[in-house]
Amino acid sequence: MADSESVISATTGTDQQDDPLLELSDEQLFQLVEQTIRGNEVIRVETEMFEKFFRRVEPKDTNSFQPNANFHTPVSHVQEMHARGSRKRSKSRSSAIDKLLRLTAEQKCDIAQRELEELRYEIDKLKDESERVLDNYRASLEEAELRVTEIKKAMYEFDRDICKGSVNPRSGKIVAEKVVRYYEDKLRCRDTLIEKLRLKNSTLKVQKKKLQLQLKQKEEMGEVLHEVDFNQLKIENQQYLEKIDEKNQELLRLKLMAGNTLQILNRFKKRLNTLTAEAEKLQSEIASRNEMLMKNEAETIVVEQERMVAEKKNFQLKKHLADYRVPDIQEYVEKKASLSELQKTVKSWERKVEIAQMALKTHRKSWQQLWSQSQQTGNWMHSGDSH
Repeated sequence: MADSESVISATTGTDQQDDPLLELSDEQLFQLVEQTIRGNEVIRVETEMFEKFFRRVEPKDTNSFQPNANFHTPVSHVQEMHARGSRKRSKSRSSAIDKLLRLTAEQKCDIAQRELEELRYEIDKLKDESERVLDNYRASLEEAELRVTEIKKAMYEFDRDICKGSVNPRSGKIVAEKVVRYYEDKLRCRDTLIEKLRLKNSTLKVQKKKLQLQLKQKEEMGEVLHEVDFNQLKIENQQYLEKIDEKNQELLRLKLMAGNTLQILNRFKKRLNTLTAEAEKLQSEIASRNEMLMKNEAETIVVEQERMVAEKKNFQLKKHLADYRVPDIQEYVEKKASLSELQKTVKSWERKVEIAQMALKTHRKSWQQLWSQSQQTGNWMHSGDSH
């Protein structure tokens, strides 16, 4: 302590002359103070961790654990720094002393790793203890529930058999013999239960001895599972769980794909039903148009025959006109009248022929359109079936 005071007193004169804080502004000083506070907080946490580690380690470990070769002799190094202080600045001396009093990064990592392992061990220990306590509480709670259930059942049976069933109808009092018999039955049932539990306990003891013997034999044969085997089983279990998760994800993806495929299939089925109904409608329409076409063809043949007959008559009439001789006036008038009648008839027949030809053209055009539509529909249905 005196050596450190001598060092401080020896370096105050140079500190006042070479103090770098005098050149800093208020904002820079504020930032420096904030950085120093944060650094002190980090150092405080490290110090607390080191104190916990130092208190936990045994004396033999503390003697063997040397954080730094210069850490156990800080006073000698302070004296050495004081001897060389006349040639160096106070800042360099203080930084050198801090370096001598600090732990290395490897030592800090070692201490932090040990503290982390200790903390994990304590957490696991607390978990085990809490699980044990919870198991005890659960067992106590189950036992209490069973006791309450048995007490309620006994109260109900006592009220049913004694309070209500053992009352003498003449005197209105409870018959003592029935009460005694009730308690004797209860004691007999309790003795039977005790004997049953004793036998069960003896059976469990025999099973326990057998299991201990088997365990001892396995230990002698080297077949006992150690902690490494349990860790290996845990790792394999984790791997299998990951594989199960992957398979579940793949199954979910396949289910989604199957759902999408089913939706597409239903859409195409609906479209196929629509097209089938439309094809049936077109086929019925084609059949009706074919019937109409056959009728038109039959009518066309009849009209064509009538036209040929009319042309033949017209030819004969023209031939008669070519061999015409001038008749009498009366005959001329009659012939003229008959000619006009024949001309009217010819015109009407020609008109009919023209109408029939126009109808024939119309029917042929409709037939060609229906035929082309039926060909296109058949080609499209054939291409849809191939897909």
